[in-house]
Order: sequence, then C-alpha cells, then structure tokens
Amino acid sequence: MASSFLVIRRDNIGDLACTTPLFTALREHFPDARIYALVNSYNKAVLENNPEIEQLFWYAKAKHQAGWKGKLSAYWQRLRLIIKLRRMKFDYAILASPGFQPRSLQLAGWIKPKHIIGYTGNGNTQNSRIDIAIPHTVRHPIHEAEAVFRLLEPLGITGEPPATQVFPDAAEICHARDLLKNQAWESKLTIGVHISARKSSQRWPTNRFAALIHKLHADYQANFLLFWSPGDDTNPLHPGDDANASHIISQVDTLPVLPFPTQQLPQLVAGLSLCDAVICSDGGAMHLAAGLGKPILCFFGKSSATHWHPWGVPHVLIQPPSLDVADISVSEALGGFEKLRTDFEASGPRISS
Repeated sequence: MASSFLVIRRDNIGDLACTTPLFTALREHFPDARIYALVNSYNKAVLENNPEIEQLFWYAKAKHQAGWKGKLSAYWQRLRLIIKLRRMKFDYAILASPGFQPRSLQLAGWIKPKHIIGYTGNGNTQNSRIDIAIPHTVRHPIHEAEAVFRLLEPLGITGEPPATQVFPDAAEICHARDLLKNQAWESKLTIGVHISARKSSQRWPTNRFAALIHKLHADYQANFLLFWSPGDDTNPLHPGDDANASHIISQVDTLPVLPFPTQQLPQLVAGLSLCDAVICSDGGAMHLAAGLGKPILCFFGKSSATHWHPWGVPHVLIQPPSLDVADISVSEALGGFEKLRTDFEASGPRISS
C-alpha cells in the first residue's frame, strides 16, 4: 500500500508558499503516495487547487474568532478534525517549519502517525515524540524554502528545492479577467502594484507609489492593477489600507489603473496571476507572486533578504542600509524595474517598453 503523508504548516501566507516545493518533490519522489496538508483558515488558499495534494485540511485559530462562543466553536471544530485525522492512520507527519515547532508537534502527537519528521530544538538529535529528528544546525543563512526542504532528506530527497507554486481559483480568474476586459486597455503590459505591508519598515510612502506608476506608464505605456488589503488601518487584527489606496488613486486617476482590493486571499492570487510583473514589499503577496511565476521588484526593510527573497523567479530586491523602505527613492525603484526587465527578457518572455 502507498505511503501516506500529512504535512503540517500553521504559519502565515508566505511561510506556506515557501513550503510548496516540499509537496512538488514529495509527489515526484512518491508518485503513488497519499499526500495531505493540515493548515489554518488564514493561509489555506495558498494550497487550494494544488494538484499534488489529495486533500487539504484546515482549522480556525481561536485567537482569530470573536467572543467566547466563537473561540469555543473553534476548539470544538479542531477536536473533531483531530479525531478524523487520527482515524486516517498516517504513515508520516512532517512538521514543515524551519525550526522546532512545539505546537505543530502537539498536533501531530494527537493525530498519532507512525512517524513524525521534524526539527528538534537547540540542535538536539533526539526528541521523545519526533522519531525522525533533524537537528537545526545550519551555520549560515539559507532560504525558508531550503530550510523546509531539508526535512525531506530522511526520505531520500535532497538537492535544491524546485520553484514555489500557487494555483489560482478558476472562478476568481474569470471574475478578474472580466474586470480587465471592461477596462479596454490598449497596452499588453500589466504591472501589479501591491501597497500593503504588515511591518511599518516595509511600507513605501503612497506618494512614491503614485510617482512610480506615472513614470512606468510614461516609459512602458503600462497598465496597472493596484492591490491592497481593504479596511481601516485602526483594525487591530486586520489593519487595512483603504485610505492609502484612495490617496494613490486620486493621484493617478488619468492613468490606466484598476483598483483591486482583495478581501479574500483567492482574489489576490487570481489578480496577481493576470499580471506580467509585480511590485511589492516583502510579505505574503510577494511569495504568492513568486508562486505564480511572476518577475518581481521587491522592497525589503527589517527582514532577511537571504531567508525571504522571492524563490525561483527573476527578481530585483532593494534593501536600503537603514532597513526602512521609506528610504528607497522613486529613481531607485525605477532603476530596479529596468534591471528586472533586462534580466527577465534574458531568460523568459519579454516585458515590452
């Protein structure tokens, strides 16, 4: 009987996107295996429609639910899911994180697979519950995708991880295409501009986004999809960028710019899939764009470029010495896009000027 794998990843959008090479390699190495994933409601859209996965399981985190009734319901649903997964009797659970994750290990322990593959803490070679243990002993910085991919070494899978992969929802793509058709744009070049970023050090000023859009339209006759997380910036759980987007839109209202707020993650994936190139800060949207194979101009603040750069796609990364993207000028961004265009044309389809 073919082996069964349950890959557990309960982190954020970018983390899960960087885990997709693991699924690709598992399927290539074990073509008859039953491969499943356990994620959370926040990041599950990253793996939806992934052809390597037989079934996607997910749960809602209690901290994301409102009121005690919502939290109680989340715990109850999680208990039912654990019981269901336990009955499936997995051969392997893979704790797909770049270091020791006690909460993922706790979930795996409740599910009771035959074997648990994961990193152990503090370089230990053994853990009472991880029977296929990998000590976290890397001496130099590596990419998130590489760190997660190392977990496959005990299964005989080594080498460089393949590209990340994200698959848009067909219905969402149809909706996004209809929106584009209504624009009657003449140019074939569409640039996605994503303005939202969770960390303050990753947020580029809105007036510079507007100025860059003007410059890129003048130089390349480009069209633009403007992406942002909708809502009020005072929301403590999910701060939005409606005000910033409105400010940008007011400055580019004579240009071919389609506002594209994305309330749900599948909307963002579909919209990004229709872009020829993407401009954004380090974050989940960047890794989604990489998973869609898009060339990327990315701004980095206080995060490791070595560990988090776009994986497997042409990209130009700008990180100022101050580690604050507010110190990146419009001319630097414009130069970065020109370099991206040159690099991408050397290895793939042409970005026209």
